Amino acid sequence: MEDGVLNSVELAMIRIRRRQSRRSLARPAMEGMAEPLDLNTLSVIDAVDEGASESERDVTVGFVADRLAIDPSRASRIVADAVRSGFVRRVASQEDGRRSCLALTRSGREAVSAAHRTRQDFYSRAFKDWDPDEQKHFARLLTKFVDSLEDAGRD
Repeated sequence: MEDGVLNSVELAMIRIRRRQSRRSLARPAMEGMAEPLDLNTLSVIDAVDEGASESERDVTVGFVADRLAIDPSRASRIVADAVRSGFVRRVASQEDGRRSCLALTRSGREAVSAAHRTRQDFYSRAFKDWDPDEQKHFARLLTKFVDSLEDAGRD
């Protein structure tokens, strides 16, 4: 691969990481919530929501740890906080009743919906000068890139 391409991708990823570390999308999402929500809880409900859409596996604390790239003990603590705050609940696994799984409560579903709307409004503003074909091409390539990142991390 050409060095210029690698350099451009690296610099773009650094800029994205800096924006994400400032939580520029999370803070506005939290401001519109009916109930108080911290950044860790928002991360948990995003992960539980993502897992719920992947119906072939249970959403567990381990799943949240994997999605957030944190150790299981930290995931356990922030999931417990999300449960205490009423956004997530523990449920028995349908495959193994001894196993504890996670599901969004009504408040959790409302919070994740509000977060989706806020982020998508932000992206819509970022794409305002892009034509629809560019938007579709970018979405396809970004998804392909993220999938490749996950595959590269397993090697």
